[in-house]
Amino acid sequence: MVGPLLEEISEEMSDEIVIAKHDIDSEPNTPTKYGVRGIPTMLLFKDGELKATKVGATPKSDIVSFIKENI
Repeated sequence: MVGPLLEEISEEMSDEIVIAKHDIDSEPNTPTKYGVRGIPTMLLFKDGELKATKVGATPKSDIVSFIKENI
């Protein structure tokens, strides 16, 4: 549900951010490292450090606001 929204945002904000998806099936231990307990969880990194986390499916406008507030 969030995937298509993130693809749109990635295209629209390509000069500001890079959006990547994590395959939890192939790397099941990585989410634990960041305290992920629910899916979907969006982690925002800046300069290699975790800056913010957003859990749950939300409208595109909320995701864009989350990104802009934290970059």
